Amino acid sequence: MPRISRRNSINNSRIYHIILKGVNGQEIFFDDNDRIKFLQQLKDRKKEYQYEIYAYVLMNNHIHLILFDKENRMSNIMHRICTSYALYFNRKYERKGHLFQDRFKSKCVNSENYLLRLQRYIHRNPQKEAIGKMEEYRWSSYKEYVSGAQIANPSFVLSLFSENKSRAVEMFIQYNKQNEEKYGIEEFEIRKKLTDEEAIDRIKMLLNTENVLSILNLNAKTRNKYIKIIAEVDGISYKQIARILGINTRTIQRAVTGK
Repeated sequence: MPRISRRNSINNSRIYHIILKGVNGQEIFFDDNDRIKFLQQLKDRKKEYQYEIYAYVLMNNHIHLILFDKENRMSNIMHRICTSYALYFNRKYERKGHLFQDRFKSKCVNSENYLLRLQRYIHRNPQKEAIGKMEEYRWSSYKEYVSGAQIANPSFVLSLFSENKSRAVEMFIQYNKQNEEKYGIEEFEIRKKLTDEEAIDRIKMLLNTENVLSILNLNAKTRNKYIKIIAEVDGISYKQIARILGINTRTIQRAVTGK
């Protein structure tokens, strides 16, 4: 296990979990050259804005980053990176308009324990989405922890495992293979929370019904299909779905993940 007992909180943290999503869920990477271009943007701006990347993963329609913002310039950093990449993308694919959905989403990382679990969640994203094994996926910082840094700065996270680098890498690999048990993956998603009233309205619209409890009359397969669709709505949590529908949270999680 990591040596997190020496300091479980990160005081005055400027470490952030950042999520960038394609507008309307559209893909933001169409080929490997697009991914290379975005990573180059991350690398090129590091010297200018004095930030460090603790972890990243590029998925087809969204991006996760753990960023240490030394100079407290988060808005400037993300605006510069997103604008530059969007200009490149629009020019290449002859399109106009916004590429990213709204403003980027961010959440402060204020404990080492959370940081460790968050980087594991990010590195396991390709497996969660069933597009590749964590250790084989090209477009995340996992390989930089194991084989040498290029864009990411793994040293701080590795130091939480061991002061010996070789031992730290071994422990990092083993830790990331472990499944998240105590906390659900929902904890790492950054969403604008909807009120119950707002959530009920969205569910009614999705089900095309005036009675959200009508979902309970469906067979299990169809019910779970709709629950999965509902869970994908930004701002609706598993607990909220369970409360509104009168179904326990574990049932919601099984419907969404299939586990």
